[in-house]
Amino acid sequence: MTSREMIDTPVKRTSHICEGRPFPLGATWDGQGVNFAIFSAHATKVELCLFDHEGKRELERIELPEFTDEIWHGYLPNVGVGQVYGYRVYGPYEPEAGHRFNHHKLLIDPYAKGLIGELIWDPAIFGYTLGSPEEDLSFDERDSAPFVPKAKVIDSSFDWQGKQSHRIAWDRTVIYEAHVRGMSMLHPSVPDDLRGTFAGLMNKDLLEHIKSLGVTSVELLPVHAFVHDNHLLEQGLKNYWGYNTLTFLAPHCEYLASGELREFKELAATLHDAGLELILDVVYNHTAEGNERGPTLSMRGIDNLTYYRLLPDNRRYYVNDSGTGNTLDLSHPCVLRLVTDSLRYWTTEMGVDGFRFDLGTILARQKDGFNERHPFHVGCRQDPTLSQLKLIAEPWDCGLGGYQVGAFPPGWLEWNDRFRDTVRTFWRGDKDRLPELASRITASGDLFNWGGRKPYSSVNFVTAHDGFSLRDLVSYNAPHNEANGEGDHGSDNPRSSNHGVEGPTDDPDIRATRLRQMRNLLATLLLAQGTPMLRSGDEIGHSQQGNDNTYCQDNELNWLNWELDEEAQGLLDFTRRLIQLRHDYPILRRNRFLVGNYNEITGVKDVTWITPNSTEMSNGDWENTDAACLGVIIDGRAQVSGIQRPGHDTTVFLIVNAHDFPVNFKLPGVVKGMGWHCLLDTNAPRTPSTEFFEFCHEFVVTQKSLLLFELQPDGSEATLPDEAVKRVL
Repeated sequence: MTSREMIDTPVKRTSHICEGRPFPLGATWDGQGVNFAIFSAHATKVELCLFDHEGKRELERIELPEFTDEIWHGYLPNVGVGQVYGYRVYGPYEPEAGHRFNHHKLLIDPYAKGLIGELIWDPAIFGYTLGSPEEDLSFDERDSAPFVPKAKVIDSSFDWQGKQSHRIAWDRTVIYEAHVRGMSMLHPSVPDDLRGTFAGLMNKDLLEHIKSLGVTSVELLPVHAFVHDNHLLEQGLKNYWGYNTLTFLAPHCEYLASGELREFKELAATLHDAGLELILDVVYNHTAEGNERGPTLSMRGIDNLTYYRLLPDNRRYYVNDSGTGNTLDLSHPCVLRLVTDSLRYWTTEMGVDGFRFDLGTILARQKDGFNERHPFHVGCRQDPTLSQLKLIAEPWDCGLGGYQVGAFPPGWLEWNDRFRDTVRTFWRGDKDRLPELASRITASGDLFNWGGRKPYSSVNFVTAHDGFSLRDLVSYNAPHNEANGEGDHGSDNPRSSNHGVEGPTDDPDIRATRLRQMRNLLATLLLAQGTPMLRSGDEIGHSQQGNDNTYCQDNELNWLNWELDEEAQGLLDFTRRLIQLRHDYPILRRNRFLVGNYNEITGVKDVTWITPNSTEMSNGDWENTDAACLGVIIDGRAQVSGIQRPGHDTTVFLIVNAHDFPVNFKLPGVVKGMGWHCLLDTNAPRTPSTEFFEFCHEFVVTQKSLLLFELQPDGSEATLPDEAVKRVL
């Protein structure tokens, strides 16, 4: 008898099932038995399928006896932790009406908190018969159980010892975007059996590196259970990034070295103990079931018409605002409940401190498009748990009207691609960049300064997982994605520059220029107002060999190399110093937008834009498309809150010069000041100047460089904090 025949053979029903309760959804162990509850508004019958502990042999099929408020439920006594299960859901198979029920397909509980087994791309996992002339309108009767992961009942108990959460003030937040595997696969201190797992990320040397940077929050690429696409596996590739979610509550099995759920909780507690927040990149916009030609794994077979957005004039087909085949319909209360239940679970049970939402615009789409007051936004804003978290949107999707940067409601942070594009093109040397650069480095008030939102609403980034790494941004003019099997296909406009040679070079001048440009990009990111996000590996100059879409590369293109040469070590030291400056000087992370208006009570402008001649920028100066050098005074006497009174922060002066030639810059004078101390010069990263410069001193600003000065007040000693003085010296 084959494994397929064994599982598909009718089994004897011996378990005594009780009515149970319709809540909570999922499989809940109470110490004496397990309550099973699953939503399906259109099913006619639901069978609970119990398997052996390896998930290979189906032991029983038990019909859930009760149907309450669209929830099927039942209670099994004497069933406990570790029980492996799945569902078979009965109902109409009418694709053109939106129904795709097929009880021959074993389905994963959308509320599964643990999984066992992996997906095998066998024809049996599809609800229709592959190759049939009727295509997805055909009906396949093969049993899919041998080929799909199964859910597992878990024990949620864990002793947090006071480390269940760690909240960082919004204005102090520095995000570090990282990948579980990429961080630990090549780290020499991580044991081989722990590499690429949550346990590997807990390695003390690896954590010390993260902590020493000065970042406050680790943002992990998706860790929800996800699927490796069949077309990638056929090419010997994998879904490395993980943006192909299978379930929203279970962690990805490959990341659990121990195979136990508690491993993730231990990671969260370890990060909290190190003073770090844990943020998860989450994918609630679509699932791994794809379009009408995709497999039937979970929601499609449970209630396709409810879970997914279908074309209103032909429900056979899916709305594809995600670009991956399907789109979840969060306008339905039970789908919205699934997402918010998942968020609360990862917060209250798993120790997560915030979330970054992939293609976040989709989550607030209704029939007429994006709605800032969508029930999802309203739900997050009023929920006593979710409203206190860091909620970060990727504010775009692939649908019409999908670009919504700055349009998310108060309480949300947003990825600001306008910052990324402006900073890249400014340092590349594009013309007419100064006006927009001025807005971007002051937290993009033109986008976010409404509704009481704060500067930290703008999540600034120069690089992210999607696109060139920092080193590749200054080393390649175009993507080189041959390893993906896609030729050179990549971003149409990466806004990059190779500075004379495509890829690696031994030319000392080009290497020096590239390093200085990397420092310029990092300095602009970390000294700008807003919330900075640093991509892991950029601090050590990691290269992906010109590949700007490494979603399928589970190898050295993505794994960080921890054998640092002199260049990598120098860049690491520079990055640490930048972040420390940000922490030392609150003026660099103000809690109010800089608007440039004169305040009669404080007697100052909060920000003043300065020409190289030490005059305030005029309309004519802003309209000069050839201008690429600018000074910025951020006055520490400007009010720091809504209370009308002078502030007492340090005044700083920033100079940026994107020209290909040096610029003589006359250092401006400031009332009650006597000169400037140089804190940072990207042209001399290892030897920061402690020299004092008087007002009107003509400072030579090297080509392609950035400088940061601190004001020396009139009649007082140097105002650098003692610890900062030691670091500079």
